[in-house]
Amino acid sequence: MSGDSAYAVAPFDHPKADVILRSSDNIDFRIFKLFLSLASPFFETLFDIPQPAQESDHQEIKDGLVVIPVTEDSKTVDSLLRFCYPCTLADDPKLEVLKVAAGVLEAARKYSLDAIEIKARQAISNPKILEAEPLRCFAIAHRGRLRAETLLAARYTLTQPLVPSWFQEIELITAADLLSLLTYHRRCGDAVYALKFDLSWITSHYTNLLACTWLSHYDSSYNERHCRCPRADMSSYVLFNMNPPQWWVDFMEEAFPKLQHKPCKATVQACSEKAVRNVKAGSCRGCAPKVAEEMRDFSDLFVRKIEKIVSQVNRPTEIPQRA
Repeated sequence: MSGDSAYAVAPFDHPKADVILRSSDNIDFRIFKLFLSLASPFFETLFDIPQPAQESDHQEIKDGLVVIPVTEDSKTVDSLLRFCYPCTLADDPKLEVLKVAAGVLEAARKYSLDAIEIKARQAISNPKILEAEPLRCFAIAHRGRLRAETLLAARYTLTQPLVPSWFQEIELITAADLLSLLTYHRRCGDAVYALKFDLSWITSHYTNLLACTWLSHYDSSYNERHCRCPRADMSSYVLFNMNPPQWWVDFMEEAFPKLQHKPCKATVQACSEKAVRNVKAGSCRGCAPKVAEEMRDFSDLFVRKIEKIVSQVNRPTEIPQRA
């Protein structure tokens, strides 16, 4: 029992409520049994049990209402109840904070709130949350035996370093789980790095030298090549029998090692933006005016190829399916 509890905000402070739920951080929610009974067979059964009319050592009564303590904190209880209440009384909460979404997911399962569990699963699959907290999403989904959500989160972890730093939910997974994830990450990095040794994905897309304008900057109207950038003397990067400009080789040489650690779109974009800045600083009249547009086109091709390669790598498989 607690004498330090405070009432929740509207609509969970209604004077005609018929029961109180007390969160783990001592916030009292005055609610209507009917709404929870309709949403959850767990609460329907709980409220069918006769409640004592008098306070005892085992049952607190506050303002004439039975107090039912729950293990969830007030943020989780508030979100859970808003899903249970009619929309005329409370809007559905936006589960945009991962900790709250995870708490709602666990509570929804505990109290047999199937419709709310679906909403919580959708929240931890939200790209906005996945982009910000992919490792935490992976751990939460894996712990919850949510196979589809776990595999999706694993894909998003490729935006993180190969060896991750500590994250809040790391205790939710085993060392074997983490090793499986890191192995998947390494395989993706290795598969993407292999693109460096076979540039057919470039030549098959552009088909000829004139289509590959960033390579030659050849102007057919004047029958001359405007680019005066130094040419790289590296046979591994020769395309259409032409040595590419050194700045493009520098871009590729920087991108591939980084992609081995972070095989994702963001890595290509960062390296591309750096290459564009360097070319513009060099003031080549052939490359500088169009390099941003042309590198954007090439980066799109690069990213599509990376995503295709990554999609073919087997993701972590040791994920128990929820019964």
